[in-house]
Amino acid sequence: MEQDEHYHYAVIRRAIECIDAAGGQALTLDRLAAEMNMSPAHFQRLFSRWVGVSPKRYQQYLTLDHARSLMRARFTTLETADALGLSGTGRLHDLFLRWEAMTPGEYARRGAGLTVCYGVLPSQFGEALAMVTDKGLCGLAFTEETGRDAALADMMARWPEAEFLHAPDRASALAATALSRHGMTRLHLIGPPFQIKVWEALMAIPQGHVTTYSEIARAVGHPRAVRAVGTAVGRNPIGYLIPCHRALRKSGALGGYHWGLPVKRAMLAWEAARADAIPCEQTHRQYRAHTPSQPAPARTIF
Repeated sequence: MEQDEHYHYAVIRRAIECIDAAGGQALTLDRLAAEMNMSPAHFQRLFSRWVGVSPKRYQQYLTLDHARSLMRARFTTLETADALGLSGTGRLHDLFLRWEAMTPGEYARRGAGLTVCYGVLPSQFGEALAMVTDKGLCGLAFTEETGRDAALADMMARWPEAEFLHAPDRASALAATALSRHGMTRLHLIGPPFQIKVWEALMAIPQGHVTTYSEIARAVGHPRAVRAVGTAVGRNPIGYLIPCHRALRKSGALGGYHWGLPVKRAMLAWEAARADAIPCEQTHRQYRAHTPSQPAPARTIF
């Protein structure tokens, strides 16, 4: 991930603040560029290169009611067999992922015997904190809103008995591959069985689309456990790759986001803009998943 991506997100974050401060009034290219302390031409080039659409168009994706627009236009219903069997057609997935889940017994040991390497890297959504085990990426946090130290303490507290090593080259290399959407990325899901089911359901939501907490609850076979699903979504340790930002409240409100609502809004806007800008055939990707603790054949989503 190039350093420019981090810079671009800093501009996006400032743009969100300016758009919100305008109280619903559309800002012209000249006005928005001036707020960013950039020339209109440079601002236009930066945004077009980052997301593939013009600043004027992107501004529409950052409005406060964009989530409700997504609910109307790109709402995804997650059927139980589709979410848990991980099969289906017409998906617009942006990543090729293979994941392995920690067994309940391993999780009960609170990370004892586990070595986790960590490091930070720039991303299209600001600085990211990556954490990896020998089985794959187990954590991805975004630090722009929370701060690096708080994000690191948060992630370490999830597996308190693990050994943590600062190994930025190893951790950031795997995360950079995942964020750049090139090649297969291995994930190591560390959590209790119910949370892992919820995280699997999240990975069935196509890029540029959204669903609700209640739909996820139905998908995992517990339609009344909406509150528990919300908690599981919030405990997702692998930000963006397990797309908890695509889960909204039934009303269309954004709901919370563990790494800050500005980051969630930027993610949703970035994905929606790219889905509109890039032809569907160029965004089709294949997902494969295999969990050794569940002896089933390899599962693929198209």
